[in-house]
Amino acid sequence: ILQWRDFTIALIVVCISLQLAKQYGPVYTLYLGSQTTVVLHGYEAVKEALIDQGDEFLGRARIPIIDDTQRGYGLFFSNGDAWKQMRRFSLMTLRDFGMGKRSLEERIQEEAQFLVEELRKSEAQPFNPALTLSCATCNVICSILFNERFHYNDKTLHSLSLWNQLYNLWPKLIKPLPGEHRAFSKRLKGVHYFVLKKVKKHQKSLNHNNPRDYIDCFLSRMEQEKQNPESEFHLETLATCGSNLFSAGVETTTATLSYGFLLLMKYPEVQAKVHEEIDRVIGLTRSPCMKDKMKLPYTEAVLHEIQRYITLIPSNLPHTVVRDTKFRQYVIPKGTTVLPLLSSILYDCTEFPNPEKFDPGHCLDKNGNFRKTKHSVAFSIDKYRYTPSKPYT
Repeated sequence: ILQWRDFTIALIVVCISLQLAKQYGPVYTLYLGSQTTVVLHGYEAVKEALIDQGDEFLGRARIPIIDDTQRGYGLFFSNGDAWKQMRRFSLMTLRDFGMGKRSLEERIQEEAQFLVEELRKSEAQPFNPALTLSCATCNVICSILFNERFHYNDKTLHSLSLWNQLYNLWPKLIKPLPGEHRAFSKRLKGVHYFVLKKVKKHQKSLNHNNPRDYIDCFLSRMEQEKQNPESEFHLETLATCGSNLFSAGVETTTATLSYGFLLLMKYPEVQAKVHEEIDRVIGLTRSPCMKDKMKLPYTEAVLHEIQRYITLIPSNLPHTVVRDTKFRQYVIPKGTTVLPLLSSILYDCTEFPNPEKFDPGHCLDKNGNFRKTKHSVAFSIDKYRYTPSKPYT
């Protein structure tokens, strides 16, 4: 019997969502075995649920790989007060990063230099840059979490960079099989234990007056709340939050960069315009910075169009309603799984003419200025669940 927890259903729903929405409207129900799933299609339906009625749709549905490794802890798959505490702490910590220390932007600029040097080693010969890009992203996150980086040939870094999505797509197929397929779950757990090992190392050298990174800040908060029996600040939560930042940041950034390279090669005229704009605004004597963003409208449009076109995340992570909820003309029972389809927003032909075509003009106004619309939802559309990894994604 197919159930939502198999997660395979997400891909099936995405592929047929347009046809179903035409037949049944923007809100429809699928019965997957005994599991009821409400699907939301289009911007208005998704916004009404996740923004206008966000408190009712705040719960998270269960996903196999998360059940196996995280057990309700962390940033993205916890619920209630536990999630609110972790979200608030992580946002404040990442936003304040750089007060008297290297800022997040400086860490990214530094890693970008290492990345360029690594790419130059190819000597203009064909090669697959995916692992190198993934390692660079991993190093930025390692810098934030552990205050250290790894050489691109380091086997530890490679193990952190391997994708884990296949487990979520085909858990019942993968989990029983012998061989390499089973390694996806093992590797995700490996990231968790790797973070935990770093945490224990930090405990031995912690200086509460001079936190070096995210782990130090979390350990200091643990010390402050050690007398609170209801505190969510403990080692297991810290390890899970760290692994969450890896899973959220590494794969999305690596996929965006990898597909970006491919699209720029396929459309050399777009590549030429980006190159010209960057040379004109930034030049060859300094690194780009966030202040340049407003002066690079075409480059910004290309980045957003890449994320729209590749539909990096076809659907929001599945939600559940936390109580019986009146939504439009329907009543959705407490605990029902709700699947908001981001692909239906990113490929909305009323907002993006010819959505199947890669066209940076989708994100530019008639004067050539960058145009960010409410349909720019490459990662999520949620009332509260802002992803702390988005700034470096």
